[in-house]
Amino acid sequence: MKKGIVYRSTGSWYTVASEGVFYECRIKGKLRLKGIKSTNPVAVGDRVHFEVDSHASSLEGNITHIEERQNYIVRKSVNLSKQTHIIASNIDQVFLLITLNNPPTFPAFIDRFLVTAEAYQIPAILLFNKIDTYSDIDLEALQLLQLTYKNIGYATYTISATEGEGVPKIKELMQDKVSIFSGHSGVGKSTLINAISPSLDLKTAAISKQHQQGMHTTTFAEMFALSNGIKIIDTPGIKGFGVVDMLPEEIGNYFPEFYQRKGNCKFHNCIHINEPKCAIIEAVENGEIAYSRYTSYTQMMEEDSPYRN
Repeated sequence: MKKGIVYRSTGSWYTVASEGVFYECRIKGKLRLKGIKSTNPVAVGDRVHFEVDSHASSLEGNITHIEERQNYIVRKSVNLSKQTHIIASNIDQVFLLITLNNPPTFPAFIDRFLVTAEAYQIPAILLFNKIDTYSDIDLEALQLLQLTYKNIGYATYTISATEGEGVPKIKELMQDKVSIFSGHSGVGKSTLINAISPSLDLKTAAISKQHQQGMHTTTFAEMFALSNGIKIIDTPGIKGFGVVDMLPEEIGNYFPEFYQRKGNCKFHNCIHINEPKCAIIEAVENGEIAYSRYTSYTQMMEEDSPYRN
């Protein structure tokens, strides 16, 4: 019996790293009978136990056990709407790349992302990219946006992935950790990953070509091990992940500035919409909570969105 970490998932086969050796593994049938409501019981980042298949001509094995996860991120399954798909597990931090324009990243998207990270107990770091392209007016707007999240307690950094500005600091933050990068298409995720590790360029491109087959039915993920103990999990599905199975009354708990104040609301079950003597509404009126954050919250409460079933 060996122990390892899942580095790659392609639906039916899992690449597991153990003591510097990579094994191609399948799942033993009994793992599927444990009541896991997911289309993929094993995910990239999982710590697993597996048996080496002595009859196979190559390094193959069977996964027999998954160790308890510290956290994980899921999305709704593409074909089976009532099931979920685990994107990745045992994540130390997730970076959201933000651009003011080209393309624009709106506060509502940032807030949904942060709510998701809070719900899955994954520390989130905001990276404001492409600062080399902004005008003075843009930079002022960026500083205000950055301050909104700094005041809540989130770590924020300004970077230019193309110019290398701020990249050494991000690399330092990633040391000895498993990280994920997220953000809209075009915000510079691939550019930043390649700036952190130029050697990944061809490898990432090759993997993307391989993954074109079947991308409409599943999300293929892969972990890359770099120097200094840096590990990056890359997956197309992470760009659109959303909260699954979140009740409306839970949403406010994932806004840290709401959670800190909710004990001061008159009613213990206050949902901060129109209740009297609501500490959250008062904080918005007093400028202690950003209006954009409250707007995002009310939108999440009102809409029939993918953030809850």
